[in-house]
Amino acid sequence: MEDTINPLRFETSPYHNVLLKDRKTLELSGVKQIDSFDSSEFLLETTLGWMLVSGKELTLGKLDTDHGDVIIKGNIDAINYVSGKKGQEHGSLFSRLFK
Repeated sequence: MEDTINPLRFETSPYHNVLLKDRKTLELSGVKQIDSFDSSEFLLETTLGWMLVSGKELTLGKLDTDHGDVIIKGNIDAINYVSGKKGQEHGSLFSRLFK
């Protein structure tokens, strides 16, 4: 069944790789979708689970929906894999934003 609600969802290979260069450029493969992003956080679904990338002045440098490749540029402070369901993570993300 095709997901028409989220236009940033795409097919990927089953592999997931992370390459961080000088804390300025993050290259990811195996990204299934980008759920949300702004200049301080990216929330992505990868083939190995949800990932939260935090930093400053973050931008989307490359998006290859055919292969599931993403490049994030900026000052990268943290890369976290998030356990739990997508809805649970949204709750904590929004609760942190509106404290």
